[in-house]
Amino acid sequence: MRRLLVTGGAGFIGGNYVQHRLRQPAGDLVVVLDALTYAGRRETLASVQSHSGFRFVHGDITDADLVQRVMAEFAIDTVVHFAAESHVDRSITEPGVFIRTNVVGTQVLLDAAMDAWRVPSGFRDGVRFHHVSTDEVYGSLTPSDAPFTEDSPYQPSSPYAASKAASDHLVRAWHHTYGLPISISNCSNNYGPYQFPEKLVPLMLLNALHGRPLPIYGDGQQVRDWLFVSDHCTAIDRLLDAPIVGSTFNVGGRAECTNLRLVAALCERLDARFASEAALRARFPECPAAHGARCIDLVSHVTDRRGHDRRYAIDPSRLEAVTGVGPRWTLPEGLAATVSWYLERADWWGPLYGG
Repeated sequence: MRRLLVTGGAGFIGGNYVQHRLRQPAGDLVVVLDALTYAGRRETLASVQSHSGFRFVHGDITDADLVQRVMAEFAIDTVVHFAAESHVDRSITEPGVFIRTNVVGTQVLLDAAMDAWRVPSGFRDGVRFHHVSTDEVYGSLTPSDAPFTEDSPYQPSSPYAASKAASDHLVRAWHHTYGLPISISNCSNNYGPYQFPEKLVPLMLLNALHGRPLPIYGDGQQVRDWLFVSDHCTAIDRLLDAPIVGSTFNVGGRAECTNLRLVAALCERLDARFASEAALRARFPECPAAHGARCIDLVSHVTDRRGHDRRYAIDPSRLEAVTGVGPRWTLPEGLAATVSWYLERADWWGPLYGG
């Protein structure tokens, strides 16, 4: 049994992880600390609100007094740190917000863990600070490059990626300087239920349902490795159980795909669902598929983003060797499950999308 503090636990990946963790039979206490900014929602945690092992604290990870109180009050022995500003476009226009949350917030959490877990001999047995990061810290690959490994140099391109790289370095420094028991995971592009509509997959789905343009940056040939969020949650659990203090692991989906091809796959899935389900045609009459047209015809190529990385790819071999776990969901399976979830959960995304 663990007593976990999950920062950013009302967000996309964090919220999925909280639900995943509380479905396990271990009897954990899971305390969520979330500032409930635009991308964090209590509704994401509705299914666990009444769970005996769930607690929620509304607050900011940069509030040192609050973080220290939470660590002490709930006798936290494990921190799983998801909380982050994560949208690259926003980081270009508001980089200071990303530095505050992603860098300063991480430092506050590290200090609080140090204070809570330190004993005369070093640190309490069994404690862990797990930091969740991104493959964007490695920069961009060419089409012929081998995928990123844990030994790839850091070459962040955006303010977001730079802020996450800085937080990774802080976590390692607190381990090497003070001995704090840490682990780090750098993941590829996640997708799945509860993702905020500014991200590619839900934005394309919801725009298609409402007959709105599907904006694709540049030529759409940017390549990403896509990881279904439940596979990410499983990987984190296995890392927490593994004797890997001080180590970094890449978590990938082994599913490279161009942005344009991904959008085409989503459109094909919607077209097929609408063709076979009259109820969808009635619910979303503005969707081209409701009238026998193709959703892909909504694609609109727009000016490419500044500093847009061309390709990301993750080699998760180290994770698979140490934990025995790899991606279970193929990209077609994950996209099908994601489309189904968004079609069924307009109650969740409706207030966010305004549709």
